[in-house]
Amino acid sequence: MRIRRLPETVVNRIAAGEVVERPASAVKELLENAIDASARRIEVVLGDGGRSLIAVTDDGHGMDEGDLSLCVERHATSKLPDDDLMRIATLGFRGEALPSIGAVARLMVTSRPPGASSAWSVAVEGGAVRDPRPAALPPGTRVEVRDLFFATPARLKFLKSRQTEVAHVADAIQRLAMARPTVAFTLTEDGRTLLALQAVASTDLEAARRERLAAILGRDFGEHSVFVDAEREGLRLSGRAALPTLNRRTSAQQFLFVNGRPVRDRLLHGAVRGAYHDLIAHDRHPLVALFLDVPPDLVDVNVHPMKTEVRFRDAALVRGLIVGALKSALAEAGHRATAPSPAWTRHHGAGSGAAAFAASSAMPSFPLPLPPVNAVSDGNRGLAEAAAAYVLSPLTGADAVDTKAPADTPPLGFARAQLHATYIVAQTRDGMVIVDQHAAHERIVHQRLTRALREGGVPRQTLLLPEVVELDELAATRIAARAAELAEIGLVVEGFGGRAVVVREVPALLGATDVAVLIADLAEDLAAVDDALVLRERLNKACATMACHGSVRAGQKLTIEEMDALLREMETTPFSGQCSHGRPTWVELKRADIEKLFGRS
Repeated sequence: MRIRRLPETVVNRIAAGEVVERPASAVKELLENAIDASARRIEVVLGDGGRSLIAVTDDGHGMDEGDLSLCVERHATSKLPDDDLMRIATLGFRGEALPSIGAVARLMVTSRPPGASSAWSVAVEGGAVRDPRPAALPPGTRVEVRDLFFATPARLKFLKSRQTEVAHVADAIQRLAMARPTVAFTLTEDGRTLLALQAVASTDLEAARRERLAAILGRDFGEHSVFVDAEREGLRLSGRAALPTLNRRTSAQQFLFVNGRPVRDRLLHGAVRGAYHDLIAHDRHPLVALFLDVPPDLVDVNVHPMKTEVRFRDAALVRGLIVGALKSALAEAGHRATAPSPAWTRHHGAGSGAAAFAASSAMPSFPLPLPPVNAVSDGNRGLAEAAAAYVLSPLTGADAVDTKAPADTPPLGFARAQLHATYIVAQTRDGMVIVDQHAAHERIVHQRLTRALREGGVPRQTLLLPEVVELDELAATRIAARAAELAEIGLVVEGFGGRAVVVREVPALLGATDVAVLIADLAEDLAAVDDALVLRERLNKACATMACHGSVRAGQKLTIEEMDALLREMETTPFSGQCSHGRPTWVELKRADIEKLFGRS
């Protein structure tokens, strides 16, 4: 078997397989070229989801006849003036986009530099290049891609529905638009305008990005996110991060940028996950839009043909910056949590549990003159008699009658009642909040444990009688192997034969707790924790588990004073808007939301 050189057309088609995966891939490459050409307005037109037509028009600096001939040759670029791959300041630099697209489609590039008397165009069909010829076009460039994958029809079978392909194109445009707020973007598909983003006039880049993010991600993200701004050793991180209670089932709405380049990098996504790991459920993902600025010589963007992955010289520094900045920004949010969405209010109509609760909360809280429940048989019990079983305990003093909330009402209001011995109902200045007492107290205990750990040690309480906990052999081995780490958070354990451990001391903050259940849960969590995690992250996970066991339980009755004390502590505890497992600790209904339930607005 002799070795032979592949034909140029086959080489280009192989390269196209790495660069052009679907219509969105071609659009991304063409948009990057337009942005690198200093375009201020970019229009994208699709036909049949990009299968029959992709047209990208910009008002950038354009190309003359000579450059136009070179732009469709492989590895021809204007973006590496000194051939230094370690100091790349543009989105594109490989010179593969246009020849790769031309290898699998019918491509026409028309361009005109400012001041030129006319435009020129060059066509490529299935890898065959035609000579440039004069054309008509205002200053700028227009790239038309027709019949995508006609030269490689097998690739067409892997494309999804038209709607799905259009959604991928829109996502590619939005990601680049977030990083370039001063550029206007429009997307049209079969005559319908799907996206129209006006250029932001602000000269302040951060303010412009905030405005662009609001235009793309919506007001909900703006209202329920925090500003991130941090710098460390020449690296800068900025952007916005959603409160933990605003999350999604996938990471599709995590927008990460390195030097203005949209990336899907495992290190960055892992850092975001690490920052939220004890604030959000394991199967949920936060919304973020983060912009990382790194000196070009500290990052390698030449590790993936589509330039969607990067490699950092100091990965630990990058991870530490992201985790620290996000945790700091979220801590400053205090007890904030996301409010019920308008869709929630529309979904719950009059007569629902929410409406019935709203009605009951407006009633006086003193006992109603109803006969005892046991005086009426179940068969003859009416609505009033059945309701008597749920009359709330009477309040005393100034709280005996529900009056208008004073102007100095704290953010989470004053407790009015406890429902099902699990939920605290509090009246705020302009609405009401419902608090899950176990979830809220769990976060408070978790923060106390981590603060004590950070400040040098968790106070311990010696058990009067050491408790022997029976486990399976693997679980007992895991607990014994982590004995030194568990001691740092106040839990002193020792191996006790092959299938048991003995517990001698527990964190004083936990109070009375079921030690056997606590140890069993810790063993299960340690089995799921990656051994590669640093010590502090493993300890934080253990703190979360112990906080759950040391918290006020659902079903535990509280007095009004105890409920108010819990609310006040929530207001001063970082991350108290969600428990250690990522569930919300409280929800709020504004007065306007309640009035909508009754059709009063």
